[in-house]
Amino acid sequence: MDIVQGPLPDGRPDTNHAPTLAGTTEQHALPGFEAVARLAANALGVPLVALLLSDGSAFWHNPPGYGDAPHMDGLLLAACREAARHGVAEVVADAREDARFLPAGIDPAQAEVAFFASEPVFGLDGQRLGALFVVDRRPRLALRAGELAALRDVAALAATGAALRCYLNRIDPSTRLPHRNAFFADLHAQLSRETDTAWLVAIETAPVARFNAFMRAMGHAYADALMHATAERVQGWMTPGMQLYQVASTRLAVLLPGSQEAPTPAQLDALVAMLRDPVDCLGIALTLQPGVGLLEIEAGELRGGDPLRRAMNASWIALGTARGWTAYDHRQDERQRQEFFLVTELAAALSERAELELHYQPRVELASGRCVALEALARWHHPTLGAVSPTTFVPLAEQAGLMRALTDWVFDHGLAQLAAWLRDGLDVRLSLNVSSIDLDAMLETRLAAAARRHGVPLARLELEFTESVAIHHDELTRHVLVALREAGVGIAIDDFGIGYSNLDALRRMPASSLKIDQSLVRSLDTRRHDAAIVRAMAALGHELGFRVVMEGVETASVLAAVRDMGCDEVQGHHITPPLPAIEVADWLRRHAITPAEASC
Repeated sequence: MDIVQGPLPDGRPDTNHAPTLAGTTEQHALPGFEAVARLAANALGVPLVALLLSDGSAFWHNPPGYGDAPHMDGLLLAACREAARHGVAEVVADAREDARFLPAGIDPAQAEVAFFASEPVFGLDGQRLGALFVVDRRPRLALRAGELAALRDVAALAATGAALRCYLNRIDPSTRLPHRNAFFADLHAQLSRETDTAWLVAIETAPVARFNAFMRAMGHAYADALMHATAERVQGWMTPGMQLYQVASTRLAVLLPGSQEAPTPAQLDALVAMLRDPVDCLGIALTLQPGVGLLEIEAGELRGGDPLRRAMNASWIALGTARGWTAYDHRQDERQRQEFFLVTELAAALSERAELELHYQPRVELASGRCVALEALARWHHPTLGAVSPTTFVPLAEQAGLMRALTDWVFDHGLAQLAAWLRDGLDVRLSLNVSSIDLDAMLETRLAAAARRHGVPLARLELEFTESVAIHHDELTRHVLVALREAGVGIAIDDFGIGYSNLDALRRMPASSLKIDQSLVRSLDTRRHDAAIVRAMAALGHELGFRVVMEGVETASVLAAVRDMGCDEVQGHHITPPLPAIEVADWLRRHAITPAEASC
């Protein structure tokens, strides 16, 4: 077989072994190419016919009977690649004095290439697939019209073979790059021995949500062109022997040869900088936010493992970093896998398992010492992991689209418990935390439905929003909050003092309470500046008509410090930690809370 694919290390063709660059085998490296090469040789009388595809694959054929053929060495291959990038037909009748084909210091009479012609190869959709080349050691005066037509016809036939190869090798049709299946085939071939290793560079073009926004705004053709432009930039960064793959709609991967060392930090910085440069795509300039991940793969890891997933984990993490790239970190990966496990377990706990419960933390009025509200706090006791902190599962619920389900669960169980306390004669109100995700036009409807279901007056309820949610509100948010206040629901601004307060927005908030964040309250007995800030915020809250609540009252000295600060209510572990529902009634009674004494 005298068809070869790809350059050998020394640039010379090998007619016995066809090196593989794109994961193909010799027998269907390019279907029909031998026949195409014979037609071109017969029509033009040349001893060498070559085809370069835009995925970096190179094929050439030396038809018998045409004398001594030029070698497809590194110089000729580079010239072919340059011509293929230009994408236009070219005829060099006498190439002996063209620097592209003549090494420095070589007598033109000894030139390997004296005639060179190229013709672009296009697919059925009009996209350029590569270029076909004919080469001879003898110069020509020119190509006749019939020969030019034959060259174009042969290039069209080569396009058919290239299209078929795309299907056989599962080449991505938009970028013309090897697909994920080709990546794994090449990886397994490269790591054939137990001691083999390889380096993989994974590239996340842009966050998925942003890339989807590109498609919504500009269409799939724009997204395809953007990936193609990104792939070209990565190819410009690559060194000889590296192979580029498209492994997902927004993701690329570069496999380094086994003998090559890992890219240096400077090289990875250069890749990120190249990808961050504004790209002109279909006439529209766009700046991407890429993430690049680096992973070393050992042969043993291919059995039952997924190196591509781990590399993509690193590239996803890199999206949120200033540097834009990071090496794979097993600990970070395990944390993310644990988070995914927790999300699936939380979904099950919300729908079918009794692992969630509510604890209730009293808020006490300083002037009377009475409890004026109970804040409902979700707790999760996983059957194997034990207690899972709300600081862990609440953000996961927000990220995974489970927040509304969690809030509805809290509404339902909290109001059921409140109804039971009211039937037992306890005069209490219930405060419920609400996420920004819940703050939409349906919030009042959801809360009112839960209140009707359990026979609880809305005036017994208060909703808590964090400062950032409450302050950065729009007209829809304001309309919802006004409607809730008019229905009798209290509105508390939680964690106040640690965000970026807009005082004008705060002035217009239909809130009833201001809860100063515990991080400021905990140390106000020892830190003079914290005390000054808390005192000023309390005064501001009162001027705006809010009840002021101090969270994080953990010690007797802090409680003593807040008594002269104009605070209305206190909450914290010094008063009591959050209590299971079964302990609340006894705690209230021990603190002499009766229907006659309590006023909520």
